[in-house]
Amino acid sequence: SLEDWDRLGRDIPTIVNLMPSGEYLMEEFFYAGGLPVVIKHLGEAGLLNKDAITVAGEPVWDQVKGARNWNEEVILPVERALTQQGGIAVLKGNLAPGGAVLKPSAASPHLLCHRGRAVVFEDIDDYKARIDDDALDIDETCIMVLKNCGPKGYPGMSEVGNMGLPPKVLKKGITDMVRISDARMSGTAYGTVVLHTSPEAAAGGPLAVVRTGDMIELDVPNRKLHLEISEKDLARRLEDWSPSHHVPDSGYARLFHDHVQGADTGADFDFLKGCRGSAVPKDSH
Repeated sequence: SLEDWDRLGRDIPTIVNLMPSGEYLMEEFFYAGGLPVVIKHLGEAGLLNKDAITVAGEPVWDQVKGARNWNEEVILPVERALTQQGGIAVLKGNLAPGGAVLKPSAASPHLLCHRGRAVVFEDIDDYKARIDDDALDIDETCIMVLKNCGPKGYPGMSEVGNMGLPPKVLKKGITDMVRISDARMSGTAYGTVVLHTSPEAAAGGPLAVVRTGDMIELDVPNRKLHLEISEKDLARRLEDWSPSHHVPDSGYARLFHDHVQGADTGADFDFLKGCRGSAVPKDSH
């Protein structure tokens, strides 16, 4: 669950010194001993249930206790952890009742607590059409908001959460701004980027009714993502909302749109929930 991810983010130190937070690459992680070494270090630090049974049918500790760390600069001892908290923060608030995720170690420290004016892009095409325009009313204190890029909205959960900054801001030497979307991103290596905002805009989540000029507060230490309007105004906006994304007429695309769940529950089909492990049907002939 998102709560479990957040607990891991708070309680488990980062001991793998990999980019973007650290220095090394995945290949070097492999040669240092890989995941078995990480699990062993966490077990030795009392952060692991050593008796948990794995798919191999034996305790996890039996599988990793003999692992050797071949490079303690790549896989750090717990006492020399890169950070004392893990890599994922789960944010909640009236802007993300179902949660949103951020990677603190890739974010700019000065932006982890930030209040800014929203500059809204209704979808990825709107973003592409306007982001290079020097007339765009935006500066580095603003918060970029991208809608309709979640499972229903794109459709499919596209990797467009890594929004590039506007050139007019980049020219100042600014390399990071707060960005919020219902999209995804591989690696989350692009700065202070909030992803997977749920419910997504295309499902009528609060993200759908954010307007340019609204003030948004990001407070990562307190796991908060808040749209600064009253509950009454938010409820009114949601009541007046109607979808702006394309809704397919038929076929698999329509089935996907109507039944895909949000990012907070895995973007799975609702009719598959709880149905795994069904008996194998008769052979087709």
